[in-house]
Amino acid sequence: QVQLVESGGGLVQAGGSLRLSCAASRRTSGSYHMGWFRQAPGKEREFVAAVRWSGGNTYYADSVKGRFTISMDNAKNTVYLQMNSLKPEDTAVYYCAATTRATIVVNAPGSYAYWGQGTQVTVSS
Repeated sequence: QVQLVESGGGLVQAGGSLRLSCAASRRTSGSYHMGWFRQAPGKEREFVAAVRWSGGNTYYADSVKGRFTISMDNAKNTVYLQMNSLKPEDTAVYYCAATTRATIVVNAPGSYAYWGQGTQVTVSS
């Protein structure tokens, strides 16, 4: 079992920045992908970004490309999401997710077995 704990959410004005962190309780040798998803009220959970732990390949939703950056710290078993140029439409609960599967559809929530509790990000206009 892998436990994920997110932090770093908050309230920011449009155009501002936030950095989210996701600390994993442990990382097995098969911990292949970690991702960020978000869910706004009344909407489905949507993919934001993901990273393949082995190799560092990164993936982004079109809506955040050029504004968000996902990165990882192997020593700390932590994944970060740096969010710049935030927009009101980025307001959502952001969830960290992880899977030990090597081959997945990175933007599908069903690909991930482990989820954090979520952290609220609110962007005011």
